[in-house]
Amino acid sequence: MTDKDAEKGPVPVAAASPVLEADHGNREAQGRFSKIGRYVQSFEEQMVAYNLETRGIKRVEPDERHDLKSLGYAQVAILWFSINLCANNVTVGMLAPTVFDLGFLDACLCAVFGMMLGCLPVAAIATFGPVSGNRTMILARYTMGYYPSKLIVLLNIITLLGYALIDTVIAGQILSAVSPFASLSIVVGIIIVAIVTWGITTFGYQVFHYYERYAWAPQLVVLSILAGVAGPQFDQTTPSQGNRPTVIGDRLSFFSLCFSAAVTYSGGAADYFVYYPPTTPRWKVFGVTMLGLTCSFTFAFVLGIGLASALPTNTAYNDAYGISQGALIVEGFRPLGAFGSFCGVVVALGMIANLIPTTYSGGMDFQVLGRRFARVPRVVWTAVVVIIYTVCAAAGRDHLAEIFTNFLALMGYWVSIWIAISLGEVLIFRRRIGFDWEAWADKEKHPIGIAALAAFLVGWAGAILCMAQVWYIGPIARLVGDYGADMGNYVGFAWALLVFPPLRWIELKKFGR
Repeated sequence: MTDKDAEKGPVPVAAASPVLEADHGNREAQGRFSKIGRYVQSFEEQMVAYNLETRGIKRVEPDERHDLKSLGYAQVAILWFSINLCANNVTVGMLAPTVFDLGFLDACLCAVFGMMLGCLPVAAIATFGPVSGNRTMILARYTMGYYPSKLIVLLNIITLLGYALIDTVIAGQILSAVSPFASLSIVVGIIIVAIVTWGITTFGYQVFHYYERYAWAPQLVVLSILAGVAGPQFDQTTPSQGNRPTVIGDRLSFFSLCFSAAVTYSGGAADYFVYYPPTTPRWKVFGVTMLGLTCSFTFAFVLGIGLASALPTNTAYNDAYGISQGALIVEGFRPLGAFGSFCGVVVALGMIANLIPTTYSGGMDFQVLGRRFARVPRVVWTAVVVIIYTVCAAAGRDHLAEIFTNFLALMGYWVSIWIAISLGEVLIFRRRIGFDWEAWADKEKHPIGIAALAAFLVGWAGAILCMAQVWYIGPIARLVGDYGADMGNYVGFAWALLVFPPLRWIELKKFGR
């Protein structure tokens, strides 16, 4: 039977044949798959009925975008400000005095400038949301190739799960600390925050944007109160500890940590703006993204640095930090009595604003792994993501500082390398021909990916030689001070950016794509 015959319909047969009998099992399997397909379709119809976002990774076409007047540029800045103005970034700041022995001024300068450098690629990638209508990890196909990009997707999923784990643990710590005699366990606090996050994220894009539009306000109020109450305890005079090479190494390592805290948003930056019109000026999206990120990061980091700087001179602060980072935040509110406990609860619930985009992007990224994954509705993957990080948070709740200092910097390495490859592809090889955004699912329209994968591995080699972690210090990083200096992000970026262009040129000459 020809293709034209197949298009006309089934061809009648006079009698059953052995071929048809042999195919009976295949048809039964197809029947089972069709039942699953009908179930998924019915499930999605129910989602629509309850006003849930049913769209997964499918491109948002230009005629499906929302009116810019109803979204606005302020929403971009507010979104990022709301996401970041929360306790997890406060606890990042605490690591400067407690782990890296940095003084207040050194720590603040490293935090602010490291964060600003990390925000630049996040803002740049955010501009691709309106232009392409595609999710961030779909964009990775255009720079890494269809199959190598799956490695980037897996790493991004791990990153998102890790951040969500940290967020839920901090929220659980705070809720436990404000409860009378710590009667509420950290695990229960973790579950409460996870359930609320799951409920909001399930509704999708519109509800999540609406929530973020207002979530920043109570956080700004209570964290400002915390700064006012605890501010007199901040130690702004004690210098950084150690000899000169060691201090330089500690500065660079904390700078890298804050850089990683910001740059890892790159893996989901475009996800939140795919419904913006394609005519949205990119420079405006870039500018307001930088504004929202830098303002929120700066406030949170400096507040955390200040709280931890008081540990050597304030016994109550030191004892609270011995329990958990969340307990130190609650201790800062202690002079306010019952109102301080209320403020602590608000800070804990504020972690939901940071968890929502992480959970939302995580559910999307699972669909990018392949066609079978994409058949599963977004809300199912969202639930899977919540279950995974809730279980992991409950298991790792007593090791938050170790997770911070090892996980954050480690995740920053791959993002830096991927950004270097993407930068080379966009600025050198796509500058004239541009991108065919409608071909997001056509693997034949994407690069082979050999050059990108090779550059990625070379970049990782550089990062390994120059990383400085508690469990491993690279031979080059070890040359600086007593504890090394974390230079993995920058060396990995540079090595990948150097080797990618010639390898990509060869790939284009050989394969034509």
